[in-house]
Amino acid sequence: MAKRPSKARSSADDKYIDSLDAPKSFGEYWGQVKSGVQTEQFRVICGILLALFTLYLGIAFVSFFFTGAEDFSILEMSRAERAANRLEIQNWMGLPGAALIFLLVHKGFGLASLALIALLAVYANRLFHVGRIRVWRFTCCAVFWLLYGAVVLGYIDYLIGEPLFFRLGGAFGAVVTLWAISYVKAIGLLFILLALGLIFFICVDETFVPKMHKLWQWLKGLFKKSEPGIPESTDNPEAQNTPTDDADTSAPIELVVTGKTEEDKSDEGSTLTVEIVGQEPDDYVEDQPAEDEPEPTDDDITEIEPVPEAAEESIGDDHTNLEIQKGKKVDIVEDSPEALLKKYGEYDPRKELEFYQFPSLDLLKVYPNETSPVIDQQEQQNNADRIVNALRNFGVEIDSIKATVGPTVTLYEVKPKAGVRVSKIESLESDIMLSLAAKGIRIISPMPGKGTVGIEVPNEKPQVVSMHSVIASRNFQEEKKMRLPIAIGRTITNDVFMFDLAKTPHLLVAGATGQGKSVAINAIITSLLYKKHPAELKMVLVDPKMVEFAPYKPLLKHYLAAMPDVDENQVVITDCDKVINTLNSLVIEMENRYKLLMDAGVRNLEDYNDKFVHRRLNPEKVVEGTLHHQYLPYIVIIIDEYGDFIMQAGKQVETPIARITQKARAVGMHMILATQRPSVNIVTGVIKANIPTRIALRTQSVVDSRTVLDAKGADQLIGRGDMLYAGNGEITRIQCAFVDTPEVDAIVEHVQGQQHYFEPYQLPEYIPEGTDAEALAPGSVDMKRLDPMFADVARYVVNKQEGSTSRLQRAFEIGYNRAGKLSDQLEAAGIVGPNKGSKGRDVLIQDPNQLEAKLQELGVG
Repeated sequence: MAKRPSKARSSADDKYIDSLDAPKSFGEYWGQVKSGVQTEQFRVICGILLALFTLYLGIAFVSFFFTGAEDFSILEMSRAERAANRLEIQNWMGLPGAALIFLLVHKGFGLASLALIALLAVYANRLFHVGRIRVWRFTCCAVFWLLYGAVVLGYIDYLIGEPLFFRLGGAFGAVVTLWAISYVKAIGLLFILLALGLIFFICVDETFVPKMHKLWQWLKGLFKKSEPGIPESTDNPEAQNTPTDDADTSAPIELVVTGKTEEDKSDEGSTLTVEIVGQEPDDYVEDQPAEDEPEPTDDDITEIEPVPEAAEESIGDDHTNLEIQKGKKVDIVEDSPEALLKKYGEYDPRKELEFYQFPSLDLLKVYPNETSPVIDQQEQQNNADRIVNALRNFGVEIDSIKATVGPTVTLYEVKPKAGVRVSKIESLESDIMLSLAAKGIRIISPMPGKGTVGIEVPNEKPQVVSMHSVIASRNFQEEKKMRLPIAIGRTITNDVFMFDLAKTPHLLVAGATGQGKSVAINAIITSLLYKKHPAELKMVLVDPKMVEFAPYKPLLKHYLAAMPDVDENQVVITDCDKVINTLNSLVIEMENRYKLLMDAGVRNLEDYNDKFVHRRLNPEKVVEGTLHHQYLPYIVIIIDEYGDFIMQAGKQVETPIARITQKARAVGMHMILATQRPSVNIVTGVIKANIPTRIALRTQSVVDSRTVLDAKGADQLIGRGDMLYAGNGEITRIQCAFVDTPEVDAIVEHVQGQQHYFEPYQLPEYIPEGTDAEALAPGSVDMKRLDPMFADVARYVVNKQEGSTSRLQRAFEIGYNRAGKLSDQLEAAGIVGPNKGSKGRDVLIQDPNQLEAKLQELGVG
């Protein structure tokens, strides 16, 4: 009996050693190749090679028009003959360049091959993550012009009859043209090409139909002006007074303007009569101004709509000259949510950083046997025997015992016989620990819903739970319902333990020094970085020890939120005064978000963002004076060792923390507090009341355990990430996933190399009461910190004479937050007027030279 476990253990060891020497399968090799292809270095190398090839092809294409005639005879030779005469090639890129262009242009698609070169340039640009061109849209357009352009040029070749030294449409265009003409003749092919071109423009340009409508109206206007009897210009008074004999005066409804002649001006007063021919006399409209009324100015001239065609009444010489001005065109704005959603689609918060790539799993370290615990059957059997013997020595008989092996702890479920009191088993905790010679055990009496008593015993050889095994698990990768999913470790049953921070809604992490608080917080941050896009999550990091959160400083323009004018080296807050200001700034942010939710008529951040995504909120609308509707990211505030700040500032820190933990859940702001002093003066009743979810690592005493969890047990943990999670009325034992410093550095380095915002997420300005510090008034703009795109946006606004925020958002493909800040900066600079809601902003500068002078004055010219 005793040899069997030893034999099984030896067999398992032999299998593990054999697995190391065994040849790798194709899947393993393919996984390594795939990981290498997905690296940043491989992408940049491919981008450089593709860009150089595109440049080479482009130069050869240009040279073909100057040297192709001389090279034509050589290029039509066989491959061996071309190689022999390669020195005679005149193309700037030599024989390979001349051969490639000859193949593309003459034997391929003609001049339309330029679309293929442009497509290669776009793909090279995409590999460098430069620009915002929609690759799939551009690819479809390029393929269309490659084929359509070749046929159009082939049709031109057919009409010319005497082509150049090469085919304009290439061999493809010539073949398709001749085939189509054989069926529908030349005129039929012309109609087909025109129809295809119109369909293409209608599909890719939503303004094409309105432009064609305007062109038709303009052509109709030219035709009208050429008709006899119609004045050529409504701006010429003399033309309006010219009599026309051909005018039809029998129209049923017609406007005729009459007035006093020069001889009648001596009469007292004057009368302006508008006659409607064909109506009863009662329909006459008579306007009799007062004697003292001043003469009408140009602004007072009544605007009268033009007379219908062929209904103009001839005007005699004795009529008053009346200048008729055409009224301004009224723009109809479809601002209903349904129209906007149909026109622009749903708002995509990730659009501004559409090239951002999440960290890959190969940045995390892989440990041996990380997916399943190593079971030592001999150890488990010995521990079970010792537990049974210890209980029997004190008169406690059991019916059965079952072991569940976890990464660091084994759970023994004991089913006592009838009549045994559970409290008696609890009182034997120290005796069982003595018999097992264990560091610490934890008794769960009874196990919820099982009718057993649980005894958790540490394993002799605890197993490391890697962050890779947690992040790569199916549960975490396929999780879609959680708003802020956090995979923190594995339970005793080796299941990945996850919770939603958005529903927690705040978290308290407590434990003695060196028991794994920092590793737990790193696991939380890593989970968020692997799951949430920078547009969806912002973090505020507070670290009095100055070294715990230092590796996350490079995430400033991706994931971090900060006060205005923050120094990049101080984005992780370490000073107590700055902590107070930041916490109060977060309180202001919370209140601002509640104002936006109240105006939107929703109760939480999820409903608000859903309403904004479906374009049911107007970003141009001003709320409470300075606020605008926008997509709101989650904000996670992480304070490491907040007990130090409580000891220094007391109520100044505790009060804003209490306000945030009381109210901020609904607006997407969640707080994580960590402390190594879980005493009652640090973990106060206010904190405990507002933070129901807590994580306890090993504490120094049972009193500290009760302070954190309201239950004992944390003092019996074994340390090194062994923790108790208290939430939803249950306490779960978890082995925290281990995240090493090199893994954190690799993840941060990857994120730092991705597309980022130009500035961090700005929190509201907070100035302490009683200080003389100067601050910007609400809604004011600091002109010393202009957006890098300010000059380009200003020139666009002046050239287009359009200053709406939504227009900037579409034109520059930026998020609404940034577009709104640019609009405020343009207003502060005097380039555009104030916000007028859906009507857009007035552009105050019309002259580009005046704008350049303004930009020079601001120092951005």
